[in-house]
Amino acid sequence: MSAEVSLYLHLPFCQHKCSYCDLNAYAGLNHLMPAYTAALAKEIRLIGQGIEEKVHSLYFGGGTPSLTSLELLTDIFTAIRDSFVLTDDCEISLEANPDSVDAAYLDGLRTLGVNRLSIGAQSAQPNELALFQRTHTFEQVVQAVRLARGAGFANTSFDLIYGAPGQTMASWQDTVRRSLALDVNHFSIYALSLDFGTPMRAWVQRGLLPDPDSDLAADMYEWADEELAQAGFEQYEISSWAKAVNSGQLSVNSGLPTVHCSLITDYKCRHNLQYWRNLPYLGLGAGAHGCFGGYRYSNVASPTAYIRRMDATAGEPKPFPFSPALADSIPVGAKTEMDETMLTGLRLVGEGVKREAFRRRFGVAVEDVYAKEIREMKERGLVEFDLDRVRLTKSGRLVANWVFERFV
Repeated sequence: MSAEVSLYLHLPFCQHKCSYCDLNAYAGLNHLMPAYTAALAKEIRLIGQGIEEKVHSLYFGGGTPSLTSLELLTDIFTAIRDSFVLTDDCEISLEANPDSVDAAYLDGLRTLGVNRLSIGAQSAQPNELALFQRTHTFEQVVQAVRLARGAGFANTSFDLIYGAPGQTMASWQDTVRRSLALDVNHFSIYALSLDFGTPMRAWVQRGLLPDPDSDLAADMYEWADEELAQAGFEQYEISSWAKAVNSGQLSVNSGLPTVHCSLITDYKCRHNLQYWRNLPYLGLGAGAHGCFGGYRYSNVASPTAYIRRMDATAGEPKPFPFSPALADSIPVGAKTEMDETMLTGLRLVGEGVKREAFRRRFGVAVEDVYAKEIREMKERGLVEFDLDRVRLTKSGRLVANWVFERFV
């Protein structure tokens, strides 16, 4: 068991759901926010009773967490600090839409303790933002970054999307370069996925949009990796790039203030690293997933059902780490845990799966469990296997999902 755990809290409310989104998010239910916050605070206090480990990362995801008022967030933070022990350098991240924050709100987040802001920029192109049904402009992205720096945020991340129908290499390059000029510290860059039930998938199936060009998407990915490397970013996970602390300076024309934080030693997302290293985390809120105590589990997805379950006073109490909101749980045996460690660890393009760490954790060598898979992937030029680790090659990153399937 890890000496430190991570905590994920799901805030599922949105002003409008984007055309590509298949997350557990809901528009038109903002009136439920007070009741939902009370239910979440109740779950926090309930689960916190069973935790001895310190929390070293805390992540508010959604939905659009930045729609939640400072008053309601204060209630959530009060419950967290009453129920869990946070490390002194705890990474506290909150996802924000650029058009949902102002100076006062960002100041309030910093006062509460939020120290990492994940901004859903997605694109710098008006036509692509319209296609994605985003409610902001790139000018609002620039303003959000400016306000965040003014509030003292030294750790900011951008989400960007590539491989969308009709997107060109020129538009993608312009988006990346304009984003780099804002001197954020971290990028999460995702290939568009036509997920079941999304408007984007329906538009493509009906012929209203062209099929995404997978070859062009691969070119976009490789170009972005090279461009970010030149700007001082390290790719540490298939979709994630982090800037070295104190590397580079603000763009001369950016006009943005410099913010320093002595506690920041690494801009890699600590919370996501917890996932990729297959270490324990608790998921709280509607539809949240967790992995703790030998189980993977998920809560009921509907905010209304979540509130109702957390309000209920009758019924059988659930064993830790489950709450009354539990929808499903699966025990994780030793072999499953090994498989999942390979699947998630291979996403870490530099670190990979460390041989010594694997042996200490499972009491067996990784090459003894996955000799056939490693040999096959190595012969295909998709993984490297040396004295220290197993990791994807550059070619392997382009077909990562196929490689992962070989290990599960």
